Amino acid sequence: MTDKNPTEKSFFEEHISQRFNAELEGIHDRVLSMGGLVEQQLADAVAAMAEARTELAEKVVTSDYQINALEVALDEDCTQILVRRQPTASDLRLVMAVIKTITDLERIGDEAERIGRMALHFLELDRQNGPIEELGEMGEHVEGMLRGALDAFARMDVEQAVRVAQQDIQADSQYEVIVHRLMDQMMRSPETVPRVMDVVWTARSLERIGDRARNICEYVVYFVRGKNVRHTSFEQMAQEATGDRH
Repeated sequence: MTDKNPTEKSFFEEHISQRFNAELEGIHDRVLSMGGLVEQQLADAVAAMAEARTELAEKVVTSDYQINALEVALDEDCTQILVRRQPTASDLRLVMAVIKTITDLERIGDEAERIGRMALHFLELDRQNGPIEELGEMGEHVEGMLRGALDAFARMDVEQAVRVAQQDIQADSQYEVIVHRLMDQMMRSPETVPRVMDVVWTARSLERIGDRARNICEYVVYFVRGKNVRHTSFEQMAQEATGDRH
């Protein structure tokens, strides 16, 4: 990358105040630390459901407080920067991108906890039959989306952000396939409704996590390009990210 690219870590060294540099770099790095915890939470939740692992489900349900605490602390730090530093231009966009990202990460943690609870309930109802294979595949896909979104945020890489955001199409498609299959199963075998609904709600949580990962990608575009690409098509997002309007 060139020196003019704001995605380099040297971007944080352009201020006269070294303390301000440290504050900006610090919140960026702590978002990534929070993201690492959320990634693990999601991986454990998916494994708990897909592999029928009670111990992992219990771990997910009882550890969400760590993510919540990080979100609160980072939000407070961002508020203090806004009040004391009154940042402008790219500095302000960075702080806003961090605030939005940690909100989505906290909500991903909530969805992971919900999956853990569904896994526990599912296992209480039926330990003989595991969840459908497609659920594990969707979980792996969404895990990859989150990992890619956080990597894009780490490097403020708009090209990767666009690629990851586009993967939400597949997540939505996987969700629709799972729901249609399960609806058919419930109509054929009404006695399976309680068990099947746990899987439906798990798939719904995974679909929402995919949406949250896409949101993080949108914040990367916002920081680097100064363009708000929420509620736009993937084509429009790519155009704003690359600056190609043709």
